[in-house]
Amino acid sequence: MSYSLNSVIINPSSKSGPKNAVILCHGYGGDGNDISILANYWKNFLPDTLFVCPDAPEICKVNPAGYQWFDLMDQTDEETLSKSLIAENKLNKFIDEVSNKNKLSFNNIALVGFSQGCMIALQTALKKKDQIKCVIGYSGKILNIKHLNQNINSKPEIFLMHGDSDAVVPANFLLEAKEFFNKNHYKIQTKIFKNCEHRIPTEGSSIGLEFLKKNLYK
Repeated sequence: MSYSLNSVIINPSSKSGPKNAVILCHGYGGDGNDISILANYWKNFLPDTLFVCPDAPEICKVNPAGYQWFDLMDQTDEETLSKSLIAENKLNKFIDEVSNKNKLSFNNIALVGFSQGCMIALQTALKKKDQIKCVIGYSGKILNIKHLNQNINSKPEIFLMHGDSDAVVPANFLLEAKEFFNKNHYKIQTKIFKNCEHRIPTEGSSIGLEFLKKNLYK
């Protein structure tokens, strides 16, 4: 099955077809294959789940072997927001494709993002008129709080995780996001990992798995 973004696809192990789907968005300079490592761990415990790991739509300017959701280099906040809106439209279309081609309701779809993938996942999920079930964000942030505050359409359940030693996207961005979600009455859970840099620790993948089980396998 083909999609508008080149993807690593991991089909459910059960023979009845997917009952739900998890879309995983990689970080800046990465690709779908990178983040599929997480999906390959989760698939052992989520037998009815389709995992889809798209490559971001643009070649990364810093790492041409990888991809970017939008340009991050030498951009003003306005330029970054403008370029993120293009990526948001493409991810939104991709979510619709996963829903339509697999005959899944949006309530059976989860979005997972790492770093820049977390940024675009949060923005897309909150603005999407068809509400997906939940979002897991690792080591990311809200790109533009003012813009998002003015464009909320959905309130999926959210779990944000971050390392306290993250020098790429500092952990204070998790606290900023938590404040935003609390003010807007979201169901939000957070976890900060001690002595953890810009990565997804084993504990983070385990917590994410339990969150997906709770939301997709009720």
